[in-house]
Amino acid sequence: MLTRRTLIQAAGSAAAAPSLFARAQGTPALPETAKIVVGFLPGGLTDILARRMAEKMRTAYVANMLVENKPGASGQIAITQVKDSVADGSVLLLTHSSSLAMYPFTFAKLPYRPTDDLLPVSLVCHTNHALAVGPAVPAEVKNVKDFLAWAKAHPERSNYGAPGLGSMPHLIMTVVNKVAKADLRPITYRGTAAAITDLLGGQISSASGPLGNFLPQVQAGKLRLIAQSGDTRSSFAPEVTTYREQGFPMTAREWYAIYLPAKASPEIQRRAAAAAQAALADPAVVASLQQSGVDAASSTPAVLATMLEADTKEWMRLTREIGFTAES
Repeated sequence: MLTRRTLIQAAGSAAAAPSLFARAQGTPALPETAKIVVGFLPGGLTDILARRMAEKMRTAYVANMLVENKPGASGQIAITQVKDSVADGSVLLLTHSSSLAMYPFTFAKLPYRPTDDLLPVSLVCHTNHALAVGPAVPAEVKNVKDFLAWAKAHPERSNYGAPGLGSMPHLIMTVVNKVAKADLRPITYRGTAAAITDLLGGQISSASGPLGNFLPQVQAGKLRLIAQSGDTRSSFAPEVTTYREQGFPMTAREWYAIYLPAKASPEIQRRAAAAAQAALADPAVVASLQQSGVDAASSTPAVLATMLEADTKEWMRLTREIGFTAES
């Protein structure tokens, strides 16, 4: 005979042994530990986002969530690792949109197929890119045209740091070069954080990357932003004019998202998405992401898939229109 006490005892036993309960319901148990793989060095925006998401998803998704940095090839090494990983929910990817929507048109060959090798989980945030100048550039340089004039007068300093050829920061500066008939030379790094180190030290003159990466040094008065890539100014730097306002016909807004290996089950996808969405609904997470200069935004897997499809079509059109390649 079932009694209230029996039901309470049964519920307590299920809570104490969640994997047994999950199997009884036909739902596969998740591993105790999972990791989020990122394709850039610690300290950059992708790494910061992954660590904040891992912290909030620890209890909602698995008991332990780690972050693994696999920098190199503009994030391609990390994506390749994830797509080749076991699909039991223990390995996730946090990456920016350009690695999936733009790279197919800026690299001659990729070691992954975005829509075939990865399973969408949830959007994480949006951000603009920015162009920052460092102590090597005089204070009278206020905007991109000023910087180009200064660089022309100092050809040995005519350069910018970017997180890899074929990345969105590189594409943005390629457009600047083409429109202005300039010759700013790209110096590539394994992430924006590494470029900022050299920018602060005066080894490079400028750097192109996610706006939020520059904000701490801008607020400390060590760097200056002279342009940003959105169709409107970011609320995190409203005083900085857009490239379009300065006469450069382009806008670029990056999004970041979480993915699983393509062979992960629909149930694992659902549970990962639910955990990510819950984390991004937490006001503390929203506030912490704002400190990094990004707007938190979750999504369903279906909405994320639609976003990637739309962005892929747009980048195919834009890169063909300007004749962009990784060697541009």
